Order: sequence, then structure tokens, then C-alpha cells
Amino acid sequence: MPSLKDIRARIDSTKSTQQITKAMKLVSAAKLRKAQNNIVNMRPYALTLRKMISDLAVSGNVSHPLMEKKAEVGSVLLVVISSDRGLCGAFNSNINKYVESYLKKNKSKYEKIDTIFVGRKGFDYFARRGVKSLDYITKLDRDISYELASKVSQRVMKGYLSSEYQEVHVIYNEFKSAISQNVIAETILPVNLELSTFTEEKNSAAYSRDYIYEVPPKDILGELLTKHFDLQIYRSMSESVAAEHGARMTAMENASNNARDMINSLTLTYNKLRQEKITKELIEIVSGAEALK
Repeated sequence: MPSLKDIRARIDSTKSTQQITKAMKLVSAAKLRKAQNNIVNMRPYALTLRKMISDLAVSGNVSHPLMEKKAEVGSVLLVVISSDRGLCGAFNSNINKYVESYLKKNKSKYEKIDTIFVGRKGFDYFARRGVKSLDYITKLDRDISYELASKVSQRVMKGYLSSEYQEVHVIYNEFKSAISQNVIAETILPVNLELSTFTEEKNSAAYSRDYIYEVPPKDILGELLTKHFDLQIYRSMSESVAAEHGARMTAMENASNNARDMINSLTLTYNKLRQEKITKELIEIVSGAEALK
């Protein structure tokens, strides 16, 4: 049975922890508001551009090496986006479990599966398990920028154009709300033809697949595709940052509530022991007084 002094020390320690978790929740809530506005404003443009690129690929009027699907897939590149810090619930573990399961299932299917980690948690997890990566990027939530996404995109496109990789997947947490994040594995190379509006029955006959270009297609297509892949990588990073702040805010709120429940439980135990001690002392005094009579 712990002493009253030990219980008081635990109560004080839990209160200190509760103050920290409350502060971290407020910080994450402020960062989430900014990150959420960023991704909500970006999504319509990024997703519309992705559909337009798929439409161009389906139309068959233009061609580009980045739009061509490889006949055989022997090498795959995974861009895994996690966080640098923990204390965000199952945010990182969900990503790590998905990638680990993917590697196990497809190890014999492909000749080579390489990885690029964005975020220290994913890199450290797989480094401890002997999975070597081509590169890893840290401080995503602080240094996230279009230029950073462009560097990753350029490396990805270079590997695809040189036929070093026949498929490129981006794995990240998609932001739904502060309490909901979904693990997404998105194929960015080759262009996903299933995302085309022409594959929808209601649009297949309503719109023509012929496009009118004001300039020669070859002059604009390369620049458009580069911008498209840069933007999709940037969108994935922004989704992950918003999801991280949402997950951390929820985790810190749960931690604060757990600390409150623990404080109440310890306080009740403390009061019971204190009352028991007082009652025991009163009984000893009364017994001593009765013995003197």
C-alpha cells in the first residue's frame, strides 16, 4: 500500500503532465487550423488537374514518356510520408504497418522495391528492421514547401524516365478530420487512367475526347506534367501534415482526459487512506482513555 506522501507525489506529477498535454493540444489546434485551410484550398485544383492529366492520357491524341505505362513492372519506388515526432496516436504506426505489409506481400512479386522516407518516424522504424532507403527528409511540418515537393518529384520522374522504376507509389495519411485519418497508397506513375472522366458512363458519350491546343502539344505537355507531379507530391505532404496535427490534437485531448481521471482516482484513494489513518488514531486515543479509567 503506497503512503500518503507517494500518492501526493503522483497527483502532482499527473497534474504537471496534464498541463503539458493541454498546452500541446492548443499548439496542435492552432497549427491544424492553418494546415487544414491549406489542404482544403489546394484539393479542388490538385484533384481536377489529376483528372485532366488522366483525360489527356485516355484521349490518345498526345504522348509523353511520363504518360506511358510500362509493359512489365519489375521495380517499384515507394515514397512514404510519416512524421518527425510522436505523441500523435496511431498516425505513424498505421503507415508503418501498411508499408511493412506491402513489402512482405510483394517481396517476391517485384525484383526491387526501393523507398524514400519523408519523416523520421518511418525511417527509424524500418532502419531498425534492416530496410535501407534511398533518402529520407525530415522537418516536414516546419519546412514544407512547393520547392521541397518539387525536388522529390524530380527524383521520382528521373527514375521513371530512365526505366529504373516502372511504378511509383506515394503512401501517406489523408486528412479527413481531427479524429479521422486514412492511409492512402496512391499510384502517381504511371498516370492512373481510371481517374479519367471518360471512364464514367455519364460522361463517356457526353464529351468528346478531342482536345484543341492553342500551342503545339509537345511544347506544353512536358511543363504541364512536371507541374502535375510536383503538385501531387506537395498535396500528399500537405495532407500528411494536416493529418498529423489532427491526430496529435486528438491524442493530447485523450491524454488530458486520462490524466484528469487518474487525478480523481488518486485523490479518492488519498482521501480514503487519510480518513482511515485519522480514524485509526482516534480509536487509539479513545482506547487509551478507556484503559486509564
